[in-house]
Amino acid sequence: MLRSDKVEFPGALGAQLAGRLDWPLGAPRAFALFAHCFTCSKDVLASARISQGLAARGIAVLRFDFTGLGHSGGEFASTHFSSSVQDLLAAAEFLRARFQAPRILIGHSLGGAAVLAAAGQVPECVAVATIAAPFDPKHVLRLFAGDVPKINALGEAEVTLAGRRFTVRKQFLDDVAGQSLYAAVRGLRRALLILHSPTDEVVAVDNARLIYEAALHPKSFISLDGADHLLTRREDAAYVTEVLSAWAARYLGEAPVNPPEAEAGTVVVTGADRSNGESAYAQILSAHGHLLRADEPVANGGSDTGPSPYDLLLASLGS
Repeated sequence: MLRSDKVEFPGALGAQLAGRLDWPLGAPRAFALFAHCFTCSKDVLASARISQGLAARGIAVLRFDFTGLGHSGGEFASTHFSSSVQDLLAAAEFLRARFQAPRILIGHSLGGAAVLAAAGQVPECVAVATIAAPFDPKHVLRLFAGDVPKINALGEAEVTLAGRRFTVRKQFLDDVAGQSLYAAVRGLRRALLILHSPTDEVVAVDNARLIYEAALHPKSFISLDGADHLLTRREDAAYVTEVLSAWAARYLGEAPVNPPEAEAGTVVVTGADRSNGESAYAQILSAHGHLLRADEPVANGGSDTGPSPYDLLLASLGS
């Protein structure tokens, strides 16, 4: 059972941002930050599946809702691309202060453009990955192009995005109009992985070419053949996770020492890493290469991040 903690931290516009920190069973090899797509949330399928998949491979991942979206506070109407970049930097500072700064930044769609813009301000970051990202943030205006004249005339208007109504203000239009990612991508100085579907109908694959051409090495492109923009198929998210994990390993250095694997017939029990906020009762169990977690309920002084020893006893008898 993987542990997923609810977290909160202040965002760029002062509102509390809601996040989930997905933990590996053992000590994290590194921390990563995941930025979701435009008007999506941390719990959209791609965000959740990729974050949990990376956690299962030893990387702790923070995914969070941008201001005014999901469970985060604030008004979406008050946001713009620049505030999203600042929200990302606030999330990185939260990890830096509480645990460890993110060494990997991952962004989906407009979140990919945001991580490209933010990476230069996260000195600990060694690797950046984009999924179906636009090269130009103004690309997002195509989603509500018919409403742009009304927004310019009235200062704001309600638009429909993915079947939901959002208020978009002129400040959003003005902000994206002033954005250019070329300099940020050119000066990235981090390993870059670009993942994009050649049949993406929301953000055309030509955006991946533009990002790739602007970037200096080391840079890589992976085609997500057959995938849709939101990676709604589980197998597409799984493929992205596998590729991300293998690619990132090249830049993370040595993995931390995890609980030793036990031979057949032997179980090794190791106390969980207390520096990650684990309870005094949290344990990692290694049984013939299989990692499990044990803990106590909150009422008994634990954090309820795994079955209790009594639960595990009943499970063993039942199995």
